[in-house]
Amino acid sequence: MADDPSIFDRRAVRAHRDRAAQKLAEGTEAEFLHREIGDRLLERLDDVKRSFPAVLDLGCRDGVLARALARRQGVERVFQADVSPAFARLARISNRFFPTVVADEEALPFAPASFDLVISNLALHWVNDLPGALIQLRRALKPDGLLVAAMFGGETLTELRQALLQAELTEEGGASPRVSPHADVRDAGALLQRAGFALPVVDRDRIQVTYEHVFSLMADLRLMGETNALRERRRGFTRRATMLTAAEEYLRRYADKSGRLIANFDIVYLTAWAPGPGQPQPLKPGSAARRLAEALRTEEHDGENDPGPRRA
Repeated sequence: MADDPSIFDRRAVRAHRDRAAQKLAEGTEAEFLHREIGDRLLERLDDVKRSFPAVLDLGCRDGVLARALARRQGVERVFQADVSPAFARLARISNRFFPTVVADEEALPFAPASFDLVISNLALHWVNDLPGALIQLRRALKPDGLLVAAMFGGETLTELRQALLQAELTEEGGASPRVSPHADVRDAGALLQRAGFALPVVDRDRIQVTYEHVFSLMADLRLMGETNALRERRRGFTRRATMLTAAEEYLRRYADKSGRLIANFDIVYLTAWAPGPGQPQPLKPGSAARRLAEALRTEEHDGENDPGPRRA
């Protein structure tokens, strides 16, 4: 393991999603966040005035988003894929006419130029080689095909991270990695460009959820399939004293006025196009017809002689 550069244990990711799918099938679930983000992804498609005959729902979970996609005008066929066999089975049962496969985001089985649209709801943040996965998605898209995805961003669950860190330092004299690292907006934009996408747009939402106590938050994360899957995570159970101290620390630092605990989820949205004919292209350097100084109605200075900003 020491020679493996991977951050995430993909077998653990699959197992966590399988467990979440089982709980969902049994009627116990915490899909509110995935449902909300799925709705927001669909709203973004409302601004795109074109049709998408062939669509891939990557990370399909139980197939709710795929059903909504199939009802959209211009969509002819929706394909479902999930790294979890249990979720893929649920999606296949829910949408029996939709082609469904078990597929790892790090090794996608789709032929080049297969889809007009790829949509992914909170799945890509568990990928070790995100640039490689984005390259595969760009290749799977037809020319001028669209990628719309959402993934957890860098400040997700920072409150839980800090509470657990302080509790372990207090009770055990050291800390283990507990909450996964996530990309921020700038990182995500650079990765889309590196993967060869055109016209990338990245933005961020913050969704705040409140809980009665920290153990309710942890239970929801387990039901979502979003618990710790770091390769270097601690194996085995956490000490009772550590968990109680974490609960006290969370309450002391992150409770609202009513005493409920605040949990923030940063959602990073990726929108980008596979290169295609007729897309807008940036102008070549030096091809502008007017100087920037003229447009801004200011004076142009030589960089070597510019005194720069002054401090009061």
